[in-house]
Amino acid sequence: MFGGMSPKQMNAIMKKMGIKQTQVPATEVIIKGEKNYLIKNPNVMMIEAQGQKTFQVMGEIEEIENEEDNKEDIKMIMEQASVSEEEAKKALEEADGDLAEAIMKLKKEEN
Repeated sequence: MFGGMSPKQMNAIMKKMGIKQTQVPATEVIIKGEKNYLIKNPNVMMIEAQGQKTFQVMGEIEEIENEEDNKEDIKMIMEQASVSEEEAKKALEEADGDLAEAIMKLKKEEN
């Protein structure tokens, strides 16, 4: 109960106010921005009020790599160390995403 109201009473009040709440079936949610997040096993609610839709998302949150940044890093490694895409990817993984370390390691192997 919320503030002495049952969920049924709360839904009735929300309906009178023009607020509609809907469960959204989802297996995962990805939020892309300056940092990227993957939300596994999400519980997603869409709330519609005054012509606006708002989403409430709960679940297991994991920060993930920005794929665009990763592609640029791989391209840079390929150019700087004169290696294949596969070698650049492997070096970047082994360097835990450290671009400079990956390039230096490949250049050292070259000599």
